[in-house]
Amino acid sequence: MQQAAGGVSFFGRVLRTVRRGTKAGLLGASLGLGMLVSGPAQALEPLNIGTVIWIGYGPFFVADSLGLWKKNGLTVRLRVFSDPALIPPAIASEAVDGGIITYDQVIGQDGKGQHQAVVLPVDYSDGGDAIVVDSSVHSVAELKGQKVAFNSLSPSDFLLSYALSTQGLSEKDVVTAEMTPETIPTALIGGRIKAGVTYEPFVSQITKQGGGKRFRVLYSSHDALGLIADVLVFDRKQIARRPAEIKVLMQGYFDGLDYMQKNPDKAAEIIAKGMGITSAEVKAQLRGIHNPSLQEMLVNLERSKRPASFANSGVVIAKILKTKKQIDTAPPFEETVDADFVKAMLAAPAVK
Repeated sequence: MQQAAGGVSFFGRVLRTVRRGTKAGLLGASLGLGMLVSGPAQALEPLNIGTVIWIGYGPFFVADSLGLWKKNGLTVRLRVFSDPALIPPAIASEAVDGGIITYDQVIGQDGKGQHQAVVLPVDYSDGGDAIVVDSSVHSVAELKGQKVAFNSLSPSDFLLSYALSTQGLSEKDVVTAEMTPETIPTALIGGRIKAGVTYEPFVSQITKQGGGKRFRVLYSSHDALGLIADVLVFDRKQIARRPAEIKVLMQGYFDGLDYMQKNPDKAAEIIAKGMGITSAEVKAQLRGIHNPSLQEMLVNLERSKRPASFANSGVVIAKILKTKKQIDTAPPFEETVDADFVKAMLAAPAVK
């Protein structure tokens, strides 16, 4: 991991800025990255990728720390956003070349006429996103009439809508309060709200309060497994223009993931520096996500009856987004994904 002035890691510095509750959408920070690929380095144009700091992006942190990308000809500038809802518009306006967002955001954008497609499923949230409540709240049904804080047009918004729908409720049945994920802990701890929707590392920050007795996870992505998936996305114009760069970017992801699997303790140290948390916290938070293998990714990106196919989760997502009037029509599944890169890597010996 590259170090900022005074020996503070880039991601650690950004995380502290986010925790202070900055309202700036784009923090203006960037980081050069490179990737390990087979054969000689190609003359590649830099990629600007919109992202947020999240435990599921560990393979990217590892690839950066080990210097796997730059030595092989590709520079990736991570543009870190404090609000994930701003990344899709940034992709559409070409402020960034691509981004790491959630699949529900892809459906939301394509349902509005954009042409953003998933090239790489990055991770599934398996408890890493959650509705966290005061210990006096015991069920989702009890949220009716309560003030619930969350970031609109984000995975938190989507998770809340899905959880409420399981009880025959909607956001009209709660008092909504707009807050970014990093401000939820302060609001809960300060007693301003009894319920908030956020993600790691903020979930753990909240639930540790009062010896773990003051707050609890009411509902999490573990209860709706597969519905919140982080994905690497590009506009189809960029896919047509930049296939070589995208291939190298993806290969670096797999190199980082391979290192994590073979060297879990060292990888945890790297990710901890990147996120500004401890190695023990990294290992705990990694239990709340799943980074799929290349073979699993093909299942995600192809239409089938298998639960892991985004075609199936997309039906549920589109229904919620239509109910919330965020889209009028669900985009065809095939418009939201591009499986060609994953298929090419499965056919190549470099990726296992």
